[in-house]
Amino acid sequence: MSPVSHREGMPIYNQLRVLRAERGLSRVALAELVEVHPQTIGAIERGDYFPSLDLAFRFSDVFELPVEAIFSRQPFVPLSAQLYKKEERT
Repeated sequence: MSPVSHREGMPIYNQLRVLRAERGLSRVALAELVEVHPQTIGAIERGDYFPSLDLAFRFSDVFELPVEAIFSRQPFVPLSAQLYKKEERT
């Protein structure tokens, strides 16, 4: 859930590392699927590279998810927090 930096804009957070792990994909394998260099995958995951809209759609196609499930302006809530969230009592 790393922020992807943009020179002057808001950060964009991504779920690439989580999605790769869920599907058992290496950086190299994902890079081949979206037709980029493996270092590009690492740079996006670390937040050192801001992907183009075209590249974001390629990730969407590979993972069969909407772009907003992969990239967001807000940090993603960890799955453990979603699963084990206690109901607020009033």
